[in-house]
Amino acid sequence: MANGDCIFCKVLSGEIPSERVYEDEHTIAVMDINPWTRGHAVVIPRKHVADLFEVDDDELAHVAVAAKRLAAKMRDTLDCDGINLLQSNGLAAWQTIFHLHIHVIPRYDDDPLELPTRPQQAEPEQLAGVAEAIRGG
Repeated sequence: MANGDCIFCKVLSGEIPSERVYEDEHTIAVMDINPWTRGHAVVIPRKHVADLFEVDDDELAHVAVAAKRLAAKMRDTLDCDGINLLQSNGLAAWQTIFHLHIHVIPRYDDDPLELPTRPQQAEPEQLAGVAEAIRGG
């Protein structure tokens, strides 16, 4: 079901033009109009769902397989040195378009992208406490 206000639904319907680089029965992938690197694309499910928490498992599997296929195609054609997959849920996680999508970002040894932060070692007690909370204990 399409959402009339959704940019990606408009891309899917052809109302907004795009450069499609992959499509199947469940997904399309288009070039990102604000690419972080050469070849940056997004995989979009044809069914409108806002995020990871709305998508059913089968649909998510289709999106993940499409992202894998697109990443392999990029690896084989763009002479990139690696690939990042990025999927965000909620404003705090940098989601700006509320139609589930996975960014497939070719990486090059000389590109300017860096992690926004560096991992910091946690104390074992911290890890245990968080793990207990996640397990529901």
